[in-house]
Amino acid sequence: MTRTVIKFATAALLAGMMAMPVSAFAGGRISFDLAPRNSRDAAIFSTGLRAYSLFRGIKDGDIRQLGNGNAAGLAQAGRGNLGIIQQQGNGNRGTLRQNGNNNAYGLFQYGRNNDDEIVQSGDNRSGATFSFGW
Repeated sequence: MTRTVIKFATAALLAGMMAMPVSAFAGGRISFDLAPRNSRDAAIFSTGLRAYSLFRGIKDGDIRQLGNGNAAGLAQAGRGNLGIIQQQGNGNRGTLRQNGNNNAYGLFQYGRNNDDEIVQSGDNRSGATFSFGW
């Protein structure tokens, strides 16, 4: 699954950049979401996020920001949830709300002026959003 996700993400990023007119590089954004389609893949994805959280010393949730003018919020209702928001750059806004049990989600924003609002409901779900602004 990991190799397929990396290939898809790379292809999507390159295709999106090639489709943009030159003037779009003056300011814009590209974002993609990863959401496993079945419970097996969701469990594998969740395990990866939880391993990342162990490496970073995160227990249930974490917001890390590097830059200026960033804003983030994390709300969790339930047990065993993991929420990660990481922002690097300026003017990023991100919120993550989890309702249910044993969910894992990562919101990763890089560059500037990204704005993402994620709501994850249910049990045993996982996913991630990657946003790049310029």
